[in-house]
Amino acid sequence: MHVVHHITELRQALEAGPRPAFVPTMGNLHEGHLALVREAKASDRPVVASIFVNRLQFAPHEDFDRYPRTLPRDSELLAGAGCDIVFAPDEAEMYPTPQAYKVAPPAALGDILEGHFRPGFFTGVCTVVMKLFQIVQPGLALFGKKDYQQLRVIEGMVRDFALPITIAGGETVRAEDGLALSSRNGYLGAGERAESTALITQLRAVADAVRADPGRTEAAEQAAMHALRARGWAPDYIAVRGRTDLLPTASAGAPRVVLAAARLGNTRLIDNLEF
Repeated sequence: MHVVHHITELRQALEAGPRPAFVPTMGNLHEGHLALVREAKASDRPVVASIFVNRLQFAPHEDFDRYPRTLPRDSELLAGAGCDIVFAPDEAEMYPTPQAYKVAPPAALGDILEGHFRPGFFTGVCTVVMKLFQIVQPGLALFGKKDYQQLRVIEGMVRDFALPITIAGGETVRAEDGLALSSRNGYLGAGERAESTALITQLRAVADAVRADPGRTEAAEQAAMHALRARGWAPDYIAVRGRTDLLPTASAGAPRVVLAAARLGNTRLIDNLEF
């Protein structure tokens, strides 16, 4: 496996082969990332993983400066998962001048849920992913379903710009107790880690309630928010939406997903559950 830091070096490494499978990450990797790399390897394409903490998707009060940078460990994990090339640029390589041109998703998808509570977040995501796509030129790109709204935003961007890239969504990888794996789980203290499973418990309760009576969707959402607050959480949202457009749906039997974001102590966790 090769670790490269410059765009020209990456393009030289890829120029003779088929278009690669691509797994973009911000590093501090866990089993969820590695599952995507193994899925990419099964495509019989060269596998490129990027590690870049993207300033554009962090608000000034968020955790950009303290987000863990663990390149040596990440590189070892990626090599073990079958990655061929790690692209690990610094900010000067990715943004040699301020990024004046940006890609903004439509408000109907980008300004709801995560986009409502993190204004500008998806513009930062789309901009860096579009730039990485132009650098890597993949034929296949893989994103985890834990970031469900992000996956839908990227799918829409690829569709609307007619990019010749297949987008694949990897299933959320969970710890044995149900917590969705996340790079930010490392922020949790021991007591918070034990409490963190309450989030998926509430998502399952909402899904069960809506299956039984779709007319009680809003009541189920509010009950779950109340239950988390009673346990000391600060939820931003728990919302049942259609899987494709992430809008409220009243259609009987429509494929749904319940999405949530909530802060436990100083750590903001997100999760979702399709049903």
